Amino acid sequence: MENKRHLLGVIGEVLVIVGAINWGLVGLFDVNLVNLIFNSYPLLEKSVYSLVGIAGLYILYRLINAEVRSNSF
Repeated sequence: MENKRHLLGVIGEVLVIVGAINWGLVGLFDVNLVNLIFNSYPLLEKSVYSLVGIAGLYILYRLINAEVRSNSF
């Protein structure tokens, strides 16, 4: 179970990094990399955005959970 959790964490972190890079490109150069890659597949593009959002929530959960554990007696 611990290995699956770790794998899920790595996948979540990679997705968050991909999302951050994409938003950086949008903000700096008005280039949406996800749209460029999946433009002809809108459902796939929307799925990528959804996975990045879910990954962000999961990473936030892990951070809060780690903070709670470190503060417990």
